[in-house]
Amino acid sequence: MRDLIVFGEDFGGLPSSTQHLITRLAKQRKVLWVNSIGLRQPKLNHRDVQRAIYKLLGKGKCGYSVSQSTPNNITVVNLRTIPAPSSTLARLVAKAMICAQLRPMVKQLNLHQPVLWSSLPTAADICGCLGESSVVYYCGDDFSSLAGVDHSVVARHESKLIERADLIFAASAKLLTKFPQNKAHYVPHGVDTELFSQLAPRADDLPCSSKKIAGFYGSLSNWLDYDLLHQVCLDNPGWEFVFIGPIELPDNPLPKLGNVHYLGPKAHQELPRYSQHWDVSLLPFVANDQIASCSPLKLLEYLAAGSRVISTPFPALAPYADFIDVVSNAQSFSDALRAVTTAPPQIVPTDIDDNSWDSRSLLVHKMLESL
Repeated sequence: MRDLIVFGEDFGGLPSSTQHLITRLAKQRKVLWVNSIGLRQPKLNHRDVQRAIYKLLGKGKCGYSVSQSTPNNITVVNLRTIPAPSSTLARLVAKAMICAQLRPMVKQLNLHQPVLWSSLPTAADICGCLGESSVVYYCGDDFSSLAGVDHSVVARHESKLIERADLIFAASAKLLTKFPQNKAHYVPHGVDTELFSQLAPRADDLPCSSKKIAGFYGSLSNWLDYDLLHQVCLDNPGWEFVFIGPIELPDNPLPKLGNVHYLGPKAHQELPRYSQHWDVSLLPFVANDQIASCSPLKLLEYLAAGSRVISTPFPALAPYADFIDVVSNAQSFSDALRAVTTAPPQIVPTDIDDNSWDSRSLLVHKMLESL
């Protein structure tokens, strides 16, 4: 069984697709998980400077906390490094810093034929330096259009990683087209069917009123259409609108209206207590290249929870079009909300179990062992 050296986001919190897969793969192998080495260079503001200092000191995000304990087979490390190095010298220094810290850990853990798995293009320079038997690139986002990324720097790293990778996993059909087809495979996002389909008690902080509730959970960043949301919330005073998740913009971008409720971030295990009990789930994305390539984790989670879904259009919706109300403007959004009040209960897609993270990880396991 091949062990893994994983370059991913900071472990814990709301799990990414990488974390969902790796925690399941770790049941059969040892994993050395390297917390995020960054996708952009820091700017001269308090948040970025603090983040850069923490990286140079080998610490995770300031105030970052995990929602559950780390599995026994996963060793999580924070490295001292230079985030998203650009120049040749900076890349050499960052590579030397990372390898000097990781090589003793790889030796101490006695990893067996380790596979270097990277979900971050900026790990490209490390390929070949840790005694790995193979390299896997897991691409869950279009980094060329991802907000808050040094696109030109990351593109150079990604080009090198694509060249060095023995196996590439793409989380959406559009992402798959970016890579050499002889080593790229489509592995769409999955869902924790047990967590989201098993009945959960109603969350205490959901609004208690006679009004219907529309809800969203996820990062409040610039991929949401706040103009659309403002108009919809304004046009539908008979609905309560609930938002859950971290704010990743300088200010709270949500409409300042009495029927809009921001409940803050919640642990992943707590999310069914919301999505199972509000009347409709929202995916109000803007139309851009990032969303065109995305495969949002929350789509299958909403459906597994038995929730109705209202969404703006994007390609990953196609397999579930019969279960989603797709809207293009505030008027059609409001029409869909009104239809919810008279519609029969939502039907869960029959193939939802086939799209579980357990099924996805079994497929990935087989491909890893074939390397």
